[in-house]
Amino acid sequence: MLRTVQGCAEDLASGAVTSRALVEECLAAIANPAGEGARAFISVATEAARASADAHDALRRAGRAPSAYAGIPFAVKDLYDVAGERSMAGSRALADAAPATAHAPTIARMLAAGFIPLGRTNMTEFAYSGIGANPHYGTPLSPWDRASARIPGGSSSGSGVAVADGMAVVALGSDTGGSCRIPAALCGIVGYKPTASRVPLDGVVPLSGSLDSLGPLGASVVCCAIVDAVLASEPPSPPRPRPLAGLRLAIPREIVRDGMDATVAAAFDNALARLASLGAVIVEVGFAPLLDIAKATAKGHFTAPESYDWHRELLAAKGALYDPRVRSRIETGTQMAAHDYVALTKARGRICSAMNGLTRDYDALVMPTVPIVAPRIAELAEDAEYFRLNGLMLRNPSLGNFLDRCAISLPGHRPGEAPVGLTLMGETGGDHALFALAAGIEAALAP
Repeated sequence: MLRTVQGCAEDLASGAVTSRALVEECLAAIANPAGEGARAFISVATEAARASADAHDALRRAGRAPSAYAGIPFAVKDLYDVAGERSMAGSRALADAAPATAHAPTIARMLAAGFIPLGRTNMTEFAYSGIGANPHYGTPLSPWDRASARIPGGSSSGSGVAVADGMAVVALGSDTGGSCRIPAALCGIVGYKPTASRVPLDGVVPLSGSLDSLGPLGASVVCCAIVDAVLASEPPSPPRPRPLAGLRLAIPREIVRDGMDATVAAAFDNALARLASLGAVIVEVGFAPLLDIAKATAKGHFTAPESYDWHRELLAAKGALYDPRVRSRIETGTQMAAHDYVALTKARGRICSAMNGLTRDYDALVMPTVPIVAPRIAELAEDAEYFRLNGLMLRNPSLGNFLDRCAISLPGHRPGEAPVGLTLMGETGGDHALFALAAGIEAALAP
């Protein structure tokens, strides 16, 4: 059983555990030679974490803990600025970059609440893939069927594996097309993408300014809700689970169930049947604007030109150090004409407006996070298959980024089955309502 943020807070308050014990527990999991710590983490701040834990234990004994969550260890995706550390974004091209001189606002907020950073987690280089593979630092394995060496999902691969393996109580990720939710789905945990404007992007290596958002990965909905509140500079508190009776969920007829494998289809159907048995009203609805997204992006998406704008000088100087698959995707940004980019921006506004009108009568959209179980790493050897599978990973979750909505992936499978993510997508700005809804659904699906 994984530790949760709220459970740790209660144990710290009662004296059942100390911060130092929590940190040592995580460090032992990271150092376990039979585990994935060497691939899940790029660097580990062992002594700093221990010193911080001792300090928070002393503050708690003196009645001066900065928050109920002070002393809980967390992991940091390798694109957040931490003062004195390099933000390399999983790349060798930034290995000689100057260390950050200040914390990203999100890191500063976590530290102010008393959370303890354990280290920097591995990721797809520059966050540009939903697979989670990294040729520079290794690819951490999904916790399911490790003998078959399956992908962890990306781009927040190390963060997902760190939480799933008990190497951190909670972890920070980023999400441009599903990068918090995909690893959550493939690792059997919870991942959250907030409404983008709620959490500042400053001090974080960007991928696409139009689509980037910052969110947590944790063992439960409450874990993500608490950390999301900290990141958004809101008072953190566990959401009250919403009753399922009368809940209205809409399954889009378009796109989201295309190409589901048998395992995902069975888990999705079983989860919906359970929710319906408890009073949720689940309907299949046509949302034609979802099809318009593909039409709007036919000449290019936001990600490639926006990432190329950030990378062009670094590519010119150190392009040979990039993962070729990442570099090729960034360089396609040179092919999009300015008028096509402007047209895409206008089309996005129209599509979002149209969807807002169609979804207002539903509490959330529901869909599989990804349509297939975690593929084996060996299946990625050929570029064509790598990019096909990457497209499948990103297809459903990227809808939420384009529509600028909050979305959460929680486990939708039964114990012992392959991890399958169930996504709930809320309204733009409807983050608090979505957490309450997700907490109710999580409780209903719990074994």
